[in-house]
Amino acid sequence: MYKEPVEVAAAVIERGDGSFLLAQRPGGKVYAGFWEFPGGKIEPGETPLAALKRELSEELGVGIVAAYPWVTRIYSYPHATVRLNFLRVTVWTGEPVGREGQSICWQQPGRPSVGPMLPANAPVLRALELPLIYAITHASGYGIDAALLRLDAALARGVRLVQLRESELSQGQLEYFAAEAIARVHRVGGRVLINGDEVLANRLGADGVHLASAKLATARERPRCEWCAASCHDRAELDMALRLGVDFVVLGPVKPTPSHPSARTLGWDGLAKLSRGYPLPIYALGGLRRSDLAQARAHGAHGLAMIRGAWEEQSNPE
Repeated sequence: MYKEPVEVAAAVIERGDGSFLLAQRPGGKVYAGFWEFPGGKIEPGETPLAALKRELSEELGVGIVAAYPWVTRIYSYPHATVRLNFLRVTVWTGEPVGREGQSICWQQPGRPSVGPMLPANAPVLRALELPLIYAITHASGYGIDAALLRLDAALARGVRLVQLRESELSQGQLEYFAAEAIARVHRVGGRVLINGDEVLANRLGADGVHLASAKLATARERPRCEWCAASCHDRAELDMALRLGVDFVVLGPVKPTPSHPSARTLGWDGLAKLSRGYPLPIYALGGLRRSDLAQARAHGAHGLAMIRGAWEEQSNPE
């Protein structure tokens, strides 16, 4: 007989330097010795946040002050199927201590130094490599030289994930701009995805491909690249992206945009509804600025995808 997954709340407790906390399962428990994100079962009538507040107090002696809903992953172990409701905890009280005898440690995204990890956590560790801002280029509007200057300034402010979306450039202009942008982003350890062109991305050494919703609808297999993302506007497209196996999605528009002021928007409530229970990181898109980051995260987004907002001269919260 089919059984509903066991509901679990899991915390990504993260410090300002980007590091996050892992805990080792103590002896006597299933998968003893494996590392995991702190948390525990959600009791009947509890929200994931309420359960996490209880569990972190009991296990680590910390109190949650600020936490954002993030991704939800379902995983089937031999002994049970679990639904892991992840929240990113950004402010807390107390210093984490293993109050149940478990070891704990801080880890940097992309550089795990402990193991083995619980199998359900591999996609989550990968998702934590993604910064909070996804900057989308606009060289056709700014001009190539001006766009490269804006890119340099944004990289100096901390931007580390860039999409090259330049359908109005000629092929020669696109290849020049892409090669320059990739070199500059790679020099600071960032990643570049090229919109729609897997061949060009692989030839120029980009880190991946971003699929527009039209390409997502016709794709039969994931592009052969390290990172793949997709643009989505509704539940059907989110499901397509999940089936294709992309790493993250962009969802919008949340607000009206200068280029499409009369387009139908999701609003914050629509973003929250579509992101609730979704297993992949979602970047909110559409008329947003960096000042919208906390609002976007509170409604389930991983971060912000921006065109104009990404190149504004202000501090960047990556």
